Amino acid sequence: MVLILHGTLSIKAQLYKASAVPDRIILTWSADPTSTQSVTWRTDTTVNKAYAQVLIEGSSPDLDKGSAQEIAALTSALQGDTYEKAHYHSATFTGLKPDQLYAYRVGDGKIWSEWFQFKTAPAVTKPFSFIYLGDAQNDIKSKWSRVIRRAFATHGDARFIVHAGDLINRSNNDNEWGEWHFGGGFINGMIPSIPSSGNHEYFRDAQKNLTLDPHWRMQYTLPENGPAGLEESVYYIDYSNVRIISLNSQMIVLDSTSMKKQAKWLEGVLKNNPKQWTMITYHHPIYSTAKGRDNKEFRDLFKPLFDKYHVDILMQGHDHTYSRGQNLPTGVSGKVGGPMYVVSVAGPKMYKIDVSPRWMDVFAENTQLFQIISVDNNELLYTAYKASGEVFDSFKLKKTSKDKAAVFTDLNKKSQ
Repeated sequence: MVLILHGTLSIKAQLYKASAVPDRIILTWSADPTSTQSVTWRTDTTVNKAYAQVLIEGSSPDLDKGSAQEIAALTSALQGDTYEKAHYHSATFTGLKPDQLYAYRVGDGKIWSEWFQFKTAPAVTKPFSFIYLGDAQNDIKSKWSRVIRRAFATHGDARFIVHAGDLINRSNNDNEWGEWHFGGGFINGMIPSIPSSGNHEYFRDAQKNLTLDPHWRMQYTLPENGPAGLEESVYYIDYSNVRIISLNSQMIVLDSTSMKKQAKWLEGVLKNNPKQWTMITYHHPIYSTAKGRDNKEFRDLFKPLFDKYHVDILMQGHDHTYSRGQNLPTGVSGKVGGPMYVVSVAGPKMYKIDVSPRWMDVFAENTQLFQIISVDNNELLYTAYKASGEVFDSFKLKKTSKDKAAVFTDLNKKSQ
């Protein structure tokens, strides 16, 4: 039975109800990826005490014979107008060995999840790859699921997944979060996520204040190294020789105070960056592809920072098209230039592209994609794949110096 109350679904229509069995299990990082791993999961309210167990993967079936380290989880309650109250649990494993495969499970001591695996980050520079996904947003279970699963099938050893905002369509809609977790499934429990919030993760409260979906901090355990008031939506993570930075572009484009605060914080993070590569993810592109969009204030304040500190790749979403380019000045050959700007979309919502912007070297519309980015010391290989698994776009960057822009090589020029 479905009841409609003031345009919203009632509790009776909640499709993804919690139970005593752990679900929505997802890995993130809140501290050093070489020695820690955070995990978050959901149950119903009958589970008031929860635990996480971890041990080095030894390929033995004797996982539950008492050798695992067990830690108590933090438990918080979440309830909304259109979904039933549930408990979210989070735990962070610490003291782990770098570059080591571990097995873990979560539960209440009696009802446990299956055993999952994860691998800690290396303490030294080693080759690795990760997945980058644009907006999921609409028809998540029906049409986005196959994209993240094809990405996993293409590169199952990816070390993390970057989500560039608009993971769902309607903020604080538990059914849509249920679809998102369903689509990722066991992948989320094995490969850590690095999510950025988009405009669709926000709503305005009764006082008209911009408010981040309460699911965000409940279901993700992320670093709190961002500016005050933006914890876990603005942060950075260092992995091997790469610094990944997540900005909150919804608060940048709609709140001038937050925009200045994030710019000041970002400059400090870029200035004091020991890593060879720098990548930033956020939702709203500073160079738009869809007609009628332009984030000029965002671009005017942040692009000089991207240029000054030689940011390598900007991973963006929001415009529901695909495009990439360097916005090189007229007359520049394209071999050495500024940051590489990428806009991509993983879900089925599509916009028409505006071909007038000169910054785009490759573009596509009406195409669902995922990206695999591989880093091997001073070389980076970027490959964009269609949902079918067909390669659509590819390029290389070579870093000759941390203090210079990377050398660019186009491997697959095409547009449509």
